[in-house]
Amino acid sequence: MLSRVSPAIAPAYLFACLVLGGSAQGIWQNMALQLAGIAIIAWAAAAPSSEPLLRPARQLLVLAIAAILVTALQLTPLPSEIWPRLGPRAAIAAGYEAIGLSVPPMPLSLTPYASFDALLGFIPPLAIFCSIVRLKAYRPSGLAIALIAGTTAGVLLGALQVASSGSGLSHWYLYRDTNVGVAVGFFANANHMATLLVVTLPFVAAIAASSERASVQRYSAILAVSAGLGLILLVGIALNGSLAGYGLVLPVLAASALILLPPGGRLRPWAIVLSGILAIAAVAALQATAIGSGKFGQGATTSVQSREDILRTTSDAIGDYFPFGSGLGSFRQVYHLYEQPEQVTTTYVVHAHNDYAELILELGLAGIVLILLFLAWWAVAVWNVWRTAEAGPFARAAAIASAAILVHSLVDFPLRTAAIGACFAMCLGLLASRRAPLVEDSELRPARHVIIR
Repeated sequence: MLSRVSPAIAPAYLFACLVLGGSAQGIWQNMALQLAGIAIIAWAAAAPSSEPLLRPARQLLVLAIAAILVTALQLTPLPSEIWPRLGPRAAIAAGYEAIGLSVPPMPLSLTPYASFDALLGFIPPLAIFCSIVRLKAYRPSGLAIALIAGTTAGVLLGALQVASSGSGLSHWYLYRDTNVGVAVGFFANANHMATLLVVTLPFVAAIAASSERASVQRYSAILAVSAGLGLILLVGIALNGSLAGYGLVLPVLAASALILLPPGGRLRPWAIVLSGILAIAAVAALQATAIGSGKFGQGATTSVQSREDILRTTSDAIGDYFPFGSGLGSFRQVYHLYEQPEQVTTTYVVHAHNDYAELILELGLAGIVLILLFLAWWAVAVWNVWRTAEAGPFARAAAIASAAILVHSLVDFPLRTAAIGACFAMCLGLLASRRAPLVEDSELRPARHVIIR
């Protein structure tokens, strides 16, 4: 019984993350996802395995454990003789002395509660990855269907949000602090919904490519359904109105064409070059555009709208807190200390709009090492997927989708939600696992025939 149900575990959990994990404002929803994730991780740790983990999966799990240990070290209290000497923490020690209190032992993290909360946010992606590489509780097509179903439901909800947004905050919006007037679906941030729409596109192409060996009638039907799903996603991007969606959709479409084009075709090199150029152009355009703007190239009127100003201020903080970092999850509190008083308004910066810079501020030298090691792992995994035909269309779709998220992280913070984090972990699981065949298991079963004697 369990063997029949287990292939649905990872897809079902992914779908739940898409529906419930769209914003940190959903406290109870995220708690439910984390509790379910803990159960999946515990199951993966305790379940017997008939075969060892593949090297890519082991390597990525080691990186994940290293990241957890770095955060744990940041939460470890240090003697009062040591921590005030690490970076700008002397001002905190001076505050204790000013009110006549002795300096207590303190951790490296300036916001230990936020660091612990960030660790809890790591649970859903880790649970998705473990369910794929350790439990094998999935089928590639099942994950793609769950992703497409969650995204399509988000588009339908987004259409209701746009249609009813004429008079204030419609009840179709799930969160109080959100982008009113556009289709955000199950998210609070329109850019995060745009990320989901974009990363779903290559999996639609993968479903079409995986049916190439089917009968003509079935292949034609799947192509028609895939075209319809692609159209729905494009309509969703239009309703969403995010410049990130507009900028990333073209390179992702060009890269997704590689899944459908025949190996060795003349158009493949052109598709690769075109997707790379379009991705670079999208990042450059978004970097030069004010945050929250509805038009490419529109300049920022305040410092909190300028990605360049935010990155410059973040770099100043990195220089002071390097090499130990300020603590995972501490960006918002630390950033305020470096803003120019004359530039402070009622709008405040909650993230660096560059996840790499934010992680380097929070984790210091360890953050740089972890980022470089992960990017090296990802590059090798993607190379292996594209150079072998056995990898299959779903692994290649995972390569494209994960690349889109990594590129978007240069100008935003898409991985800060459980929904996008779960999608990213699914992509990494498909890259690290060999269970991404060109032909689905169901198609390999022997056909049944009626024998008349």
